[in-house]
Amino acid sequence: PAAGELATATEALEGARAQHEELLRAHRGAEDAAGGFDETAALLRDLLRDNNDAEDAADEPIEPYAGALPQARQAAAESRRSLRGCAADLSTAESAVREASDILVRHANSTRYEQVRTPARQQIRELPASALPDHAVKWADAFAPRLRVLTDELEQLERNRDSIVDRLRGLVESSLTTLRSAQRLSRLPEGLGEWSGQEFLRIRFEDPDQATLTERLGEVIDEATRAAVKKNSDLRRDGMSLLLRGVSAALQPRGVAVEILKPDAVLRAERVPVGQMGDVFSGGQLLTAAIALYCTMAALRSNDRGRDKQRHAGTLFLDNPIGRANATYLLELQRAVADALGVQLLYTTGLFDTTALAEFPLVIRLRNDADLRAGLKYISVEEHLRPGLPQPDPSGEAVHGQITATRMYRRPEESAPGEPADDTAG
Repeated sequence: PAAGELATATEALEGARAQHEELLRAHRGAEDAAGGFDETAALLRDLLRDNNDAEDAADEPIEPYAGALPQARQAAAESRRSLRGCAADLSTAESAVREASDILVRHANSTRYEQVRTPARQQIRELPASALPDHAVKWADAFAPRLRVLTDELEQLERNRDSIVDRLRGLVESSLTTLRSAQRLSRLPEGLGEWSGQEFLRIRFEDPDQATLTERLGEVIDEATRAAVKKNSDLRRDGMSLLLRGVSAALQPRGVAVEILKPDAVLRAERVPVGQMGDVFSGGQLLTAAIALYCTMAALRSNDRGRDKQRHAGTLFLDNPIGRANATYLLELQRAVADALGVQLLYTTGLFDTTALAEFPLVIRLRNDADLRAGLKYISVEEHLRPGLPQPDPSGEAVHGQITATRMYRRPEESAPGEPADDTAG
């Protein structure tokens, strides 16, 4: 009985295996059929996208594929993939052409080229976008000579711009050197308490590197160039304004900080930004600071002209400064700074303030004389007031005052009737 059951089970197993193999063959056949259906569907889709005329396609002879069916299917699949890739590339190229045509039309319609009257620009504006590619080669050939000329002109303009920027950079660097010299030349003499040896003017800024300076000055030149072609532009383009904008651009973003010493009775070394002078300085302090700044500028000018070793840096006439700055310490400070920087101060005043006048080594009183007949006025020396003023301390430092040149005009004496007048000037 066991042997019979084993034989029955073996037959059943063989039958199951046969059925399994049959099902596998059927499954593979179904997969092959599905693949063929997919290929047929893809072929139909490609044929539907194809723009060729059906009659033209029918007239072309079709040669049968020489290989086996699997190879034919593989070749057909690769051809369809290549066809789909080419179709995608064609669509991309057509989109690029349309975009380029739109850009060309917008470029031709730009207001920047309203003055351009060439036929090509008119054609680009009037032709439909689909017709523009047909004329592209002709326009490119026509524009090639003009493009070379414009390229040469632009290169020449760029060289000129570089030359202007280089020249402006030299002037800006020279101006920054002048600022440093102004601070150095404002050093005060000894004998002024805490101010002794201090720099009256302090200027602080950061030096830009060459690349940054060139870039910023190029922007200044470009801005001035754009303003030159604009109508109703209020941007000044004279040399000094351009230099000031160049210096301002070179010192960005922090700019320049300028501080000066505040004059007071005890001469404390207190510095104040120049922007706050009007708020914290009195009238006399403002005048004293202005005189010190002028003396610094005069010494700087003398230094720039190569006369830094000369003692005399100029003369400054002051119109009634004692009315605002009659404090003794202010007058002493003004004269000390001017003496250190080689500037001769000449004070004129109508006030008879003996305390203030006593600070000066030489005081001359002048008188206005009017010639009513000639309509002229003459200034004459009335007397020397120094002997009548308080005398300086004999033990102090000797101060010398003198007149180095004079001019005298003597009125002619009244002539007797009938005698000619004798005019003499000496």
